[in-house]
Amino acid sequence: MEGIVKCYGDLVANNHVDLHLQKGEILAVIGENGAGKTTLMKVLYGLEQPDGGIITLRGEKICIRDTAHAIANGIGMVQQHFMLFDPFTVTENIVYGKEPRNGPFFDLDSANRMVGDLSERYDLPVDPQAKIKGMPVGLRQRVEILKVLYQNAEIIIFDEPTAVLTPQEVTELLKTMRQLAESGKSIIIVTHKLNEVMGVADRVMVMRNGLLIDDLSVRDTSIEELSFMMVGRRLNVSEIPEIPKGKNVLAVENLMLLGKGAVPILDGVSLHVAANEIVGIAGVSGNGQSDLAQVILGLRKADSGEVLLNGEKVLNHPVQSVRDAGLAMIPEDRFIWGSAAQATVAETAIMGHYRMPAFSKKNFLNIKQIRSFVTKIVREFSVKTDSIQQRTGSLSGGNAQKLIVAREMAQQTPLLIACEPTRGIDIGAINFIHDRLIEKRAEGGAVLLISSELSEVLKLSDRIYVIYKGKINGEFSRGNVNEEELGLRMVGSAKIESQ
Repeated sequence: MEGIVKCYGDLVANNHVDLHLQKGEILAVIGENGAGKTTLMKVLYGLEQPDGGIITLRGEKICIRDTAHAIANGIGMVQQHFMLFDPFTVTENIVYGKEPRNGPFFDLDSANRMVGDLSERYDLPVDPQAKIKGMPVGLRQRVEILKVLYQNAEIIIFDEPTAVLTPQEVTELLKTMRQLAESGKSIIIVTHKLNEVMGVADRVMVMRNGLLIDDLSVRDTSIEELSFMMVGRRLNVSEIPEIPKGKNVLAVENLMLLGKGAVPILDGVSLHVAANEIVGIAGVSGNGQSDLAQVILGLRKADSGEVLLNGEKVLNHPVQSVRDAGLAMIPEDRFIWGSAAQATVAETAIMGHYRMPAFSKKNFLNIKQIRSFVTKIVREFSVKTDSIQQRTGSLSGGNAQKLIVAREMAQQTPLLIACEPTRGIDIGAINFIHDRLIEKRAEGGAVLLISSELSEVLKLSDRIYVIYKGKINGEFSRGNVNEEELGLRMVGSAKIESQ
């Protein structure tokens, strides 16, 4: 890719960017949110058409019209959000759209054999006949990779591939990438995790504000240098001083939530969070942590147990009354739970809080006060937006995340539930949000941190609960557990007990 230019109105997302990729090479593309790396991948994968520049594939110029054209030319992409059909089998998902036929009929036996052979050839073990529904995240990602390989991809783009994996699954994925490269595949990994870049990539491209800042060998750089190039400044390491805990702000007692067929989603969960404390919950996605947050907030009704907020019973109360009791929440999905695409930045910034006296009186919104508030938090949290009237759906994922974090933290409630607060954002924004969470702790707030980023949980938490299949599978204080131990607990490998 040479001199790639891509504009959205006045915004230059890619400003004459070059990308070169060799056969059998692993290239990492890194940069802050809004740096242009995702746009560059969309151009390569045919999701966007460039406004300038040329693409040369195997020595010949090519104009990639759409994703089907990209796939036909051996370019595949493993999406951050998996594109799988839960009711279908592994085989049905992998061959979908390119099914082997026996006359006019789908040849399922042949498809199962092909998937089995592919799985064995690339050392990616799967059961071809297993249903996707209920499958662990790491296995789902393996299916996504096999789907791309089935399409005969020679260039494979991985978009934030380790966002929801355990440490053991990350290790397996990086091993898979190396094996793919050794077999002659060319790999591009778009990531914010610099330790993974150093562990798997041959070269790294650093982008900032739509420009290519540098392209260098991983052997010739360091995490500190890459961090500096990404954000243009040295990042301070947040210090978390020991401070005495206050009284319990949140107490969850023997919480039960039953799913279909009375199978427990939450099975006797008990935990507490005190003032001046950050408590982390570590778990593989789908083990009940999302359901726990929704029950505490009042979005789901539990079958039994109790939730106390500042001593007040709030279990199964309406969401508004739980918020009024002193709860703010950063939801785990910024677009599904945290905002509406067609809402303006200003509207998103007061969602869930618009009834507050500062924002409304006698059912009328105080527009002047709202504008002042939104302008302030957009500035303080460095949300990149054309204006506070811009549609939220047109913001980058990272900027939408910062807006939602700003909205919830600005309420200064006694309790903040932070679900995946830094998912999909760059290292500079991660540091900024971590600092705000540490500040809230220092100011007497209680924070319940639910994150699939174990490094984040270990860094910030005074105590950590591990959740597995809806049960608490261990409790640890700061410094008494490492990432490997947590990873094992997250997949149920250790006996259920507290320490």
